[in-house]
Amino acid sequence: MNLTVVGIGIGAFVAFMAFQFGLWGFVIALLFMGIGALLGRAADGKLDLRSVLDALTGRRSSS
Repeated sequence: MNLTVVGIGIGAFVAFMAFQFGLWGFVIALLFMGIGALLGRAADGKLDLRSVLDALTGRRSSS
């Protein structure tokens, strides 16, 4: 499955959420998709959540 097909599927899901549940369903779907993407990258080892949290709280620079 290539990224175009994945993008079409995600777009269809978000459109369904917007039509079925209105603006808040759309916003909540995008929020959960973002959280899922972050957790997926962390599970793959491509994202260190501790360093992200440190950068958000100002303990450490991201550079």
